Amino acid sequence: MKYFWMLEYLVCKALKKLRPRAIRGSSVHKGSSIGPGSEFLSSEMDRNSYLGVSCRVVDTKIGSFCSIANDCCIGLDTHSIDWVSTSPVFNKNREQIKTKYSKHEFKTRTVVSIGNDVWIGEKVVIKSGVTIGTGAIIGAGSVVTKDVPPYEIWGGVPAKCIRQRFPAELAEGLLKSRWWELSDEELTRVAPFVKDPAVFLRKLNE
Repeated sequence: MKYFWMLEYLVCKALKKLRPRAIRGSSVHKGSSIGPGSEFLSSEMDRNSYLGVSCRVVDTKIGSFCSIANDCCIGLDTHSIDWVSTSPVFNKNREQIKTKYSKHEFKTRTVVSIGNDVWIGEKVVIKSGVTIGTGAIIGAGSVVTKDVPPYEIWGGVPAKCIRQRFPAELAEGLLKSRWWELSDEELTRVAPFVKDPAVFLRKLNE
């Protein structure tokens, strides 16, 4: 029986990898990856970042060395909550519903900006227009409705700050170092010290 379960597992995993990706109007660095079944629309992704399985990303700029887990939704459309109706039949945008009673101007989304070395956990939802600072961490299942400063850990619904990743001086040093822009050769030189941020910074300046 265990061999049957193993075979079933392998088939399931293979089928998941075969799911097509939808990438349109976007740029993805050759060293980065978009997972199977994900939509990546009108967005950008810099070097050494990845997007997990079954994600939807729209109008988003993603920096380098970002890790985005499965089933995340980033840059969702908004609706006209201050109008008489939230229905799109009253604005000029193209929607699933063809009927239009009026064609008022309405901006359904603005660009999401995700810095460098950001880790976003599974099933995170990020509202349109939000900025996630470099080095931030967003806990699984969170709903992010406002900007997240660099090197802070956020979680919850709605998400809020849980704690700082590092002391302020160390976080500032990492930001100023802009280590994510180093060449592959330079990163290889300092990579042995990545487990100790203070030593890492010191070695960068040697």
